[in-house]
Amino acid sequence: MRFSVNQFLVTEFFGAAIAAGCVLALSGNQLAAQARESAPRQFELKAESPRFAELIAEGTPLEKVATGFGFTEGPVWDPRGFLYVSDEVQNKLSRVYPDGRVETLLSIGDPDGSTLDAHGRLITTASVLRAIIQVDPDGQFKVLADKYQGRKFNSPNDVILGPDGALYFTDPTLDLPKGEKQEIPFQGVYRLGDDGSVRLLTSDLAQPNGLAFSPDGKRLYIDDTKQREIRVYDVAANGELKNGRLFGKEEGRGGVPDGMRVDVKGNVYVTGPLGIWVWDPDGNHLGTIIMPEQPANLNLGDADYRTLYITARTSVYRLKTKVRGFVPGARNASR
Repeated sequence: MRFSVNQFLVTEFFGAAIAAGCVLALSGNQLAAQARESAPRQFELKAESPRFAELIAEGTPLEKVATGFGFTEGPVWDPRGFLYVSDEVQNKLSRVYPDGRVETLLSIGDPDGSTLDAHGRLITTASVLRAIIQVDPDGQFKVLADKYQGRKFNSPNDVILGPDGALYFTDPTLDLPKGEKQEIPFQGVYRLGDDGSVRLLTSDLAQPNGLAFSPDGKRLYIDDTKQREIRVYDVAANGELKNGRLFGKEEGRGGVPDGMRVDVKGNVYVTGPLGIWVWDPDGNHLGTIIMPEQPANLNLGDADYRTLYITARTSVYRLKTKVRGFVPGARNASR
């Protein structure tokens, strides 16, 4: 059985032992604690600061858009009125419409993060291919990049459009296909140019995952899933990353930093323990969106980009926000 970081979240500790066929002798207190952790969670907007309500109004309901997936990932809103969603278990990429309709676009092994490029084309990370691919509206695809300096990528995980029109992606070993060799001796973050050139930006993270640019393009946020950290880098004029430092740390059981997005005010939304953690640009934790299913990723959508679409295990959810999401290439208002 292959375990990615997403899969270990649902089998962590007691569950992992059962999956491996182990028998554990747990104390009464341990069993009680495990029961509390495995109990169904209730949706909640848990504020850590009064400013949290400026982003999501108190009492805003969470809506389930569609369900029946294996493991949802990589949501990206298409201005034509639907959401692309990856399913890492059912091995497909689908269009999910606001009314709940689901159309399979492409069947491919273990798709993950996605984005639209500067031309509005769908770009996806394909773990089994160990590549970044472009997917056409008819489901045909082509490989844009699968190697760095002649060596195959590990398993590209998340990809975003940068302020310069290039694609930026992370390449951890989380979904390295079983039986295949790791050829690059580190887990890097890269820039993929329009000309097909691949440039390494940093290799100093233990397990890079989600990433996002600040609205002004001067900062790049990157999750380090293994360290449960969100790191931030200054982006130099030539595109180099400088002054890497800790932005925030997400401690707790039931989730790790994974998918990430920002709004036009520079607030950072990151999956983490129990749901989605919301941070201001200075690294202050404003609040947590506690989800009934643990989310792996998120994105802003609808015509006004004020709806937070959340991919969480078997379902896709949406939550209205008071602030517009920042989307590179889209017309972003200041409020």
